[in-house]
Amino acid sequence: MNTMTSDLSLQEKLMILSDAAKYDVACTSSGSDRRGKKGFLGNADSAGICHSFSSDGRCISLLKILLSNECIYDCKYCLNRSSNDQMRTMFTPEEICTLVIEFYRRNYIEGLFLSSGIVKSPDYTMEQIYRTLHLLRTFYRFHGYIHVKAIPGASEELITKTGYLADRMSVNLELPTTDSLKKLAPHKKPENLIRPIRHIRDGIIEHRLLTGKSPQMERSSGNRYLRHTIFKDNPYKQLQAQASIGISAVPPISGQEQPSFVPAGQSTQMIIGASGESDLQLLTATQNLYQQFDLKRVFFSAYVSLNEDRALPAPGTAPPLLREHRLYQADWLLRFYGFHAQELLNEEHPNFNILLDPKCDWALRHLEQFPVEINTADYATLLRVPGLGTRSAMRIIKARRQSSLDFSHLKKIGVVLKRAKYFITCGGRMMYSIPIHEDFITRQLLGEESRQNWDIEHPQTYRQLSLFDDFHFHKDSTLEDAQKSCLGQL
Repeated sequence: MNTMTSDLSLQEKLMILSDAAKYDVACTSSGSDRRGKKGFLGNADSAGICHSFSSDGRCISLLKILLSNECIYDCKYCLNRSSNDQMRTMFTPEEICTLVIEFYRRNYIEGLFLSSGIVKSPDYTMEQIYRTLHLLRTFYRFHGYIHVKAIPGASEELITKTGYLADRMSVNLELPTTDSLKKLAPHKKPENLIRPIRHIRDGIIEHRLLTGKSPQMERSSGNRYLRHTIFKDNPYKQLQAQASIGISAVPPISGQEQPSFVPAGQSTQMIIGASGESDLQLLTATQNLYQQFDLKRVFFSAYVSLNEDRALPAPGTAPPLLREHRLYQADWLLRFYGFHAQELLNEEHPNFNILLDPKCDWALRHLEQFPVEINTADYATLLRVPGLGTRSAMRIIKARRQSSLDFSHLKKIGVVLKRAKYFITCGGRMMYSIPIHEDFITRQLLGEESRQNWDIEHPQTYRQLSLFDDFHFHKDSTLEDAQKSCLGQL
């Protein structure tokens, strides 16, 4: 039985609990816009949060730690499971506050991502998280971005109180099916995982209605031009007819207006590769989560084989990073491109061709819909062309109001034709004499994707940045790199 080590220094705890947090995915734009305020420390910018790029190209970072790596559960896939023999420790709320404030003042971070193993009980763990946020917001007057985990099984009162202090909350589903949960995490019950997600959703809806906003979380402005998206006619929208859902308001913090309830929305995480689900099952579960709970993001985490168990891949098995990448691309198609999971995959084709991006994979199976005429196709049709993203499609719509477009015009307005050239015409003509045959186009696309695929599958030359690294980077990122990171263009 592991015992908690209490005589560690703050830096030793930080080394352990920041390293233990690296398997919790949190790269996302914040979705919260709270400007700096006199007498308070920090702000939250909707442009972006975490170790990712904001819309103006800045790289923004969070202090990403666990409250504790102690856990009462023995989930087979988790490095912090109770049966693993490793050093256990725990921050106090005061210690976390000290780290956040000192790192922020040194310009190391702009916010906090706080997760935890389950210490003693869900209520005890959630209470420590709440105490931490309450200290940060009141005593330390920290005004910056905070993302915390809601602990399944904790009381709704604790989750609600925490939600008024956090910008984003998340509950990790970990596994997409009940069967996988029984097999790999028998101590966790599906209803206990869904209950806090539903509770947070209801609180977000009620607060948005009380403040005169739409009950639905904001999405890309381009979605309004799409007739059929996964966010239209959602089951959860029936709740907007209710004036009160049961999430009581809390009194405002002294010197502040009434706080928002989880203004940046909620997210969740699913592990990829620890169990045997198909891409169709994963994508269908993702779509259902967006529709039923209006999640801001669903994250995917390629399983790293660290634990020995017959139910898991053998230790040393390479994590399915390329598959994770394809699922993230498919997630963009669901949220911003008007696709549905059942369009991208079906029972006869339950998995993506891992060597191609999901939109190319779909297009090659639906060549009867191509080529698309650039000068007449509507916005929704343009988005289905491989290589055309939301910005490129909008530029085409605007540019062709002035004159008929040809391929030289497309290049001038910044449309990348590397993939699109196989699927479009300008004035009835293709860019080259290209046969619209699946085998031919597949060979061409595979050649273009091969280098990127190799880089994704061989990440050993890369490592996760930590607070203790000093790589002395001098080379600036290119404009193309910044655009791809910000926009997720497919």
